[in-house]
Order: sequence, then C-alpha cells, then structure tokens
Amino acid sequence: MAITCHSVPVIRGKKFRYGNKMESILHLIIFLTFTVENGAAYGSSSISPQPEQIHISRTADQSEMMITWTTLAPASSSVVEYNFKGQPLTNVAKGNSKPYKTCGWKKRYIHIHRVKLKGLLPSTSYGYRCGGSDGWSAIYFFKTSKVGNQWSPSLAVYGDLGVGNAQSLSKLQTEVQNGDYDAVLHVGDFAYDMSHDESRVADAFMNQIETIAAYVPYMVCPGNHEFQCNFSNYRERFSMPGDNQGLFYSWNIGPAHIISFSTELYYFLQYGIEQLVNQYKWLQKDLEEANLPHNRSIRPWIITMGHRPMYCSNMVGDGCENHENEIRTGITSLKLFPLEELFYKHGVDLEIWAHEHSYERLFPVYNHKGCKYCHDKFKRDYGPWTAFRTLDYGYTRMKIHNFTHLYLEQVSIDKNNKVIDRVWIIKDKHGREAWASDDVVQGVPSDAGSLFKANSFKTMKNFNDIIEKYTNDLKSRNNPYK
Repeated sequence: MAITCHSVPVIRGKKFRYGNKMESILHLIIFLTFTVENGAAYGSSSISPQPEQIHISRTADQSEMMITWTTLAPASSSVVEYNFKGQPLTNVAKGNSKPYKTCGWKKRYIHIHRVKLKGLLPSTSYGYRCGGSDGWSAIYFFKTSKVGNQWSPSLAVYGDLGVGNAQSLSKLQTEVQNGDYDAVLHVGDFAYDMSHDESRVADAFMNQIETIAAYVPYMVCPGNHEFQCNFSNYRERFSMPGDNQGLFYSWNIGPAHIISFSTELYYFLQYGIEQLVNQYKWLQKDLEEANLPHNRSIRPWIITMGHRPMYCSNMVGDGCENHENEIRTGITSLKLFPLEELFYKHGVDLEIWAHEHSYERLFPVYNHKGCKYCHDKFKRDYGPWTAFRTLDYGYTRMKIHNFTHLYLEQVSIDKNNKVIDRVWIIKDKHGREAWASDDVVQGVPSDAGSLFKANSFKTMKNFNDIIEKYTNDLKSRNNPYK
C-alpha cells in the first residue's frame, strides 16, 4: 500500500473475509528498530560520588515521579531538591542508594540512587537537581502529565538504541527539549551491550540518553541484548512501576493502559522458568482488570510493548518470520504461555515490538491471517498482513487523541526527518467485542489506506467520508500529530 503525505489511512478493527473463511482480526502491529550499532571499548571513568546517568520514570501514581541516577563512588546521601520551574529549589525529597556489582569479569561496583517525588501537581513544570553534600547535578526539568483520561498523550517510540551510530538521538533530544512528548517508550536493547567493558558501555549509554531521559519519563522493557547476568544491568539501572524489577509492569496515561513485558523470559530459560510463569499469570490478571467494565470504559486503549515480535517479514527474523514462534504460540510441544490468544481474548488494540532492525507496520492480524484484500506495493511477496516496511533509521510518534482515535507516524532520519508512514486507528468499540461484528469490508483504494469497518458505518460512502475527513484534517493542520 503506497501512502503519500496527503493520504491518511484509517484502520478500523473488524472482521473481514479471508479466502472463504471468516477470521477475526486483532490489532495493528508495529516493529520498531532504529538506531543501532556497537559502541567501542570505554576506558575507566573517574571514580566520584558526582551524580550522572540521570533519568526519570512514571510510577503507578500520576502525582509521583521517580528520579534515578548513578554515582561511581559511594555518596553520603540520596537527595532531590525541586520546585516549580524557575523557582528556587526549596523542596527536598530523600531516597536511598544501592550498590550494584556490575556484570563483567572484574565485578566493579557502582551505586544506584532512587528518590520518589510525591504530591506533584498535574500538568505542571518542575525543576530539580539530584545528589547531596558530595556533589550536585545540573538543574533539569520535567512536566507532569494531566490527570484523568480526557486529554491526548504524545509518545516517542523506538527500540534497539546503541551508543554508537545513534542516528535518531539528536532529533529526539530536540523534540523532547521542545516539550513534544509526555513519555518515551524504549522497546528493548540498550547500548550494545550494557555488560561490555565491565558495564562501562552501560554507563556511557545512560549518560548519552540523559538529555532525553532526565526530562521525560523513560519507560522501557528488556531485550535480548540485556540477558547477561540475568538482565542485571536492566533490572538495576531502570526504575519501572510495580515490584517485578521492571521485567513486566503496566501504567496508565490518558485514555490508554500500557503493558510492558519481557519476551526474553521465553528464550533465556537458563535463569529458570519461574519468572515466565509469574509473568504469564500477571499478564492474565492485569488484562482481566483492565477489561473490567469501569476500567475499559475510562481507558479503552490497551497497548502492549515487548521486544521480540510475533510477526515479521524479514528474511531472518529469529522466528517471527515463521508460522509459529514461542512468543505467539507458546514454548515446548505443549505450547505453554502463548501470548497471541491471550491478547486477542482481552481485546488488545495495539502491539509494539522491536528486535528486527527495520520498521514494519502490519494490518490487523490474528492467527497468522490478515487482510488478503488490501493492496501493497512491495516487490517481494510478504505476508498478507504487511502494510508498510522500510530499512530507514528512524522512530515512531504516537498520539492517543481520544477514546476512539489513535495516530501513528514514522520519521525517517535517512530522508532528512521526513514522515514516511502514517496511520489513524479508529475504533468505536474496544475489547473482544470489537472483533465480533458481522459486517465485512473487502478493500478500499490503496491511496486511501486500509479501512476496516468497526461498528456503526454501513456504506462505502460513509467510509470514503471518513477518509476524506481525516485527509482534509491532515492538510489543514499540516500534521495531525501536533
């Protein structure tokens, strides 16, 4: 499907006809891998209690912000001074520090500090610095999110970011500093690799992303490159909500419930199967709670993020190019802990993946079947669920406009920051019932994108009206993301 900058595809979750059989379609899937490469060897840093590697993250409470930083030597205290942006930093919050024996042969020690700021006002800018009597950081700032669900969060989304060849970094830094995002989703694989050079590559990476992560909540999930020492660099350096060391957790933002989980628990079983069992049970419970009538009514969008994808059209995709893989259909001959059926059962709207070093957007797909009737312009014969793909470096912008409309666009660094793919997801209903309607749409013109009727529109004229509406919206506002 060819998409021009003046033609915004509208996707509606729907049943449609696949061959002679009706198949329920689950969700749009995006693979995100953008700015990768190995870093060089890193020499020894000076051993100091000076704060570095500062980053912030959301907690389960929207009135809180977690501040995390590292010192290479022990510090006498873990303190954050803060106030409204531009005011003297007269408020003080105290936390704790923990020594971390880094992954590597020499097992050097660094010290991870965490301080939780509480009672923050919504939609308010704060300045802060962290440290203590041994030394202070520079002053940084962040803006808290709005409360409730009647607002439109904007997020930057990417995966596989390395210390070297981080081509998207400068553009992301500029947009974060301009206040374009309410959060960042980094979908696994950091630094390449965090454990290298006695984990000094992790130090370099965390300092490198500070111009992003110190200003906006940096929400993450583990990738395969974090596996060394049982994911210790990931578990120790990041501070995610919940009590599962950031391996799996969920949080709310505006009208969305975002679930982060570890695909790597399916592959690195040398660390034991207990965490995989715990994660699957937790996912079941979290999805059940998110689908309680009240919860789904106030946060209808359920979005998941995990590193290794269920589907891909890459030549070598570590299993996602196959009809079955561990993530989608489960492990062992018993097919234990399959995720696709679980996500389908609970009406997940959007899945975000990384790992494959490409960008690929899929049509709604379930059980390895997608829209056979939708056009595509690829030279190779991809799966019937592939909508758009590119090897360009880049990242995704996501804006959750309201209960029914979610917008995504892909920025290409290779093409001078041009938006090369964009899509609206429009759903009148959420949950499994969104896939249960009997109406069928078998295709629309490729220049209008892919449109699957969700519930209320009964004729093709209605569909074309929708497309025209959002095409005109794009033209009038130039960029519907803003």
